[in-house]
Amino acid sequence: MLRTDLALEAKELWEKSAERTTQLEGVRAREQGNLTRVDILDDRGAKALGKPVGSYVTMELPSFDRDVRKAAEELAQALQDLTGLEEKDSVLVVGLGNRAVTPDALGPQTVDRVFLTRHLIRGLPDSFGACRSVSGVAPGVLATTGVESLELVRGAAEHVKPHCILCVDALAAGSMDRLCRTVQLSDAGIAPGSGVGNCRAAFSKDSLSVPVYAIGVPTVVDGGSDRPMILTPRDIDEQIRYLSRVLAGGINLFLHPNFAYDDFTQFVPM
Repeated sequence: MLRTDLALEAKELWEKSAERTTQLEGVRAREQGNLTRVDILDDRGAKALGKPVGSYVTMELPSFDRDVRKAAEELAQALQDLTGLEEKDSVLVVGLGNRAVTPDALGPQTVDRVFLTRHLIRGLPDSFGACRSVSGVAPGVLATTGVESLELVRGAAEHVKPHCILCVDALAAGSMDRLCRTVQLSDAGIAPGSGVGNCRAAFSKDSLSVPVYAIGVPTVVDGGSDRPMILTPRDIDEQIRYLSRVLAGGINLFLHPNFAYDDFTQFVPM
């Protein structure tokens, strides 16, 4: 069976299986404009789809339209609808992945473009005191740090004490059609590497003691052959730059709703 991090794909694969003749219990799906929401309601749904209980929202990015601002604005609204974050809730943004491996660099490159304010609020309260407190970290990967990403993020969270954590990561898809075109949001946290068979410790409320939201885009696809093979687009460098701008733009607008998109260009590379 093809590996996928996308709940929508997992549901589609389950339904297309020739052996599945009964209704998929414990799962509810509905479309909302350009968004599709899959709610895994209980253990039955979690077992069927191989995903934790929670809500999974997918947003499609059109391949012909590279309007970063438009996509970012739509993403910001989807994040607000999913999280229901209060105006002053502090947030720790985590960029998961390996910066040195391009298909896995989406998380770190996104955090590079997020407007981080925790230090500004403390140092320049007259100018930034009204902002939401946002901090960020890109913990790297076990192979380059010798430390589990979860352990590093747990340490950061214990220090800054955020109301919630927003994790950004590259995902794996089962279909080429979704490669670099589907954004998935979830309130169920994330298990890095699960889509490519290298699952690390999960980021969740149980492991970090605060709500954990996840946002990601599939940058690799299961080759589906007898020989294990992971495929990525030829222009993955350009795709990661574009996707990190969309995700960071959406996160910035979501976390700082009193700012306009162009305002962020004076603080971070957009």
